[in-house]
Amino acid sequence: MPSVVERIQNFNSNRLPFYTRLKYEAMAKDPFYFFRGTAHLFYEDLASANALPASPLIWACGDLHLENFGSYKGDNRLVYFDLNDFDESALAPAAWELTRMLTSIFVGLIAMGVGEPEAKNMALLYLKSYSLVLSKGRSRYIEPQTAKGIVRSFLLKVGERKQKDLIKERTIRKNGNIALLVDRKRLFPINDPALTKKLTEFVDGWMVNVHHHRFQVIDSGFRIAGTGSLGVKRYLFLLERLHGEQKYLLLDMKLSLPSSLQSQLSIKQPAWLSEAARVVSVQEWMQNISPALLRPVLFNNESYVIKEMQPTADKINFATLENRFDDIEKILENMALLTASAQLRSSGRQGSAIADELMAFGRDEAWMPAIIEYARQYANQVKADFNQYLAAYTAGHFGK
Repeated sequence: MPSVVERIQNFNSNRLPFYTRLKYEAMAKDPFYFFRGTAHLFYEDLASANALPASPLIWACGDLHLENFGSYKGDNRLVYFDLNDFDESALAPAAWELTRMLTSIFVGLIAMGVGEPEAKNMALLYLKSYSLVLSKGRSRYIEPQTAKGIVRSFLLKVGERKQKDLIKERTIRKNGNIALLVDRKRLFPINDPALTKKLTEFVDGWMVNVHHHRFQVIDSGFRIAGTGSLGVKRYLFLLERLHGEQKYLLLDMKLSLPSSLQSQLSIKQPAWLSEAARVVSVQEWMQNISPALLRPVLFNNESYVIKEMQPTADKINFATLENRFDDIEKILENMALLTASAQLRSSGRQGSAIADELMAFGRDEAWMPAIIEYARQYANQVKADFNQYLAAYTAGHFGK
């Protein structure tokens, strides 16, 4: 069997080399960053282990972990805290989705210095909270009026943020004109005039023909965000309204690749028109309200997801919660509620279990110990894999 290093190199071989090196750099920070960037390792190992109990088929976001929840403004302009990454989405057993989340709890909390027994208690709390919501068969969502603790502060912060504040943060003034801020951290220049022209013409045409918005692109760049998707083509566009009051808009456009979860499943999937159609459809099914302008598009014979850009800072940073167990517990309860609600909301669609099956699964807790034990053991495997990776990265096997 190939080594961990070879498996990582093979998986990322079709990505843009320069930006993939940024991914490798991020993965070398600690085991949790490594875990976030290697969902393919997790699912390859899980498929070969055959260690989980039977569970209903659900629509899975595919990369459920502590930092794939966040706050954002929906297309109705109201503020929500919800699952927010569906690149790896697929029809899958519920146990697979839950095991990835529990593994992230063990890896993330232990990296913070939390002991394994306490991390296990947190994992059990998440499962108990998830099962309770699932057993009632009614999807819920989190809003500022009902949220508590850190999540409430996040939602209030986003609610107060104006579009012009995000524009100001991401742009600069050049000779009286506005342009995107190319800081070579969150945004790089495209450096290909022909591609820039083609992208601009595409987005301008899309805005007019599909949404009839009177906006045009005035600048673009290559966007950096996340960990697992680094190296994938991703663009940011600054648009200006053509008539009326001066107004600007930021659009994110990201290439969609096949799901690493789906690649390890024998379960029949819908015949999607494109990978982007899969991502958008599952996101719309699972989220209570989706971000504005969310659509699948085809550019240069490749499928992309396009949407209004969302802030990148509104995610739970668990590194700041050291020894704050009450806060961690509240956050995990919220995440469990959202996980169960997303599965109920998307139940009965294209092969997923109906709500009655999910309710019965929630009431039967016999499956919990096996999932917790696999997640606990696999967290140790993540640490061992990370150490191998870090040694190879330090030795220069992943470039500079």
